[in-house]
Order: sequence, then structure tokens, then C-alpha cells
Amino acid sequence: MPKLPRSYEAFKRRYSQIWLAYDRLGSLSHRAGPLDDKTRELVKLALSIGAKLEGAVHSHTRRALEAGATPMEIRHLVLLGLTTLGFPPTIAALSWVEDVLKRARPRKKRSR
Repeated sequence: MPKLPRSYEAFKRRYSQIWLAYDRLGSLSHRAGPLDDKTRELVKLALSIGAKLEGAVHSHTRRALEAGATPMEIRHLVLLGLTTLGFPPTIAALSWVEDVLKRARPRKKRSR
């Protein structure tokens, strides 16, 4: 898991009880329903794109890859926003996703 941005680390240190409650809320939200890890991360990525949160798009792109999403699936998710969000926000989101994808290591195929 990549290190959190410095501002998050500072918040975590300074307001540790609030951070713990926030972190617990996130964990409980993730376990509250039937969605698997990959689906949850793709949903979180889509929400981040819709909210135009560059850092969250980077984070959830990494997490979606870790949960088994392919670059093709992630790019498709971005393109689905085109008619809802518009062309400029979609291009911005695509550039944020590509920031992560170009640094991601190709996943090795498992042998049977």
C-alpha cells in the first residue's frame, strides 16, 4: 500500500482519534454490502472522477489495480463518464488515471 500524502499523515498524527474513527467508518462501509473488492474500488474510482478529486482518482486507480481491475477496465470506466460529465472532465480524469497506469508494473500471469 502506497504511503499516504504528507497532509494526510499530518492529520493522522495530529488528530489520531478522529482519524481512527474515520478509518473505522471506511472499513465498516466497505464491509456493509455484497460488493467485492474490485467492484468497490471501481465504484470509488468513478465517484472520485465525478467529484473531480485528482488525488482520490490516483489512489483508487492504484487500489483498483491491486484489487484485480485491468487497465482496459479502468480506461473504460473513465470513458463511461463522457456523456455524463462532459469532455473536459473526462480528459482530465483520463490523464489522472494514466499517471498511475504508466507507473504500474504489468501483472504477471499466474501459471496453473
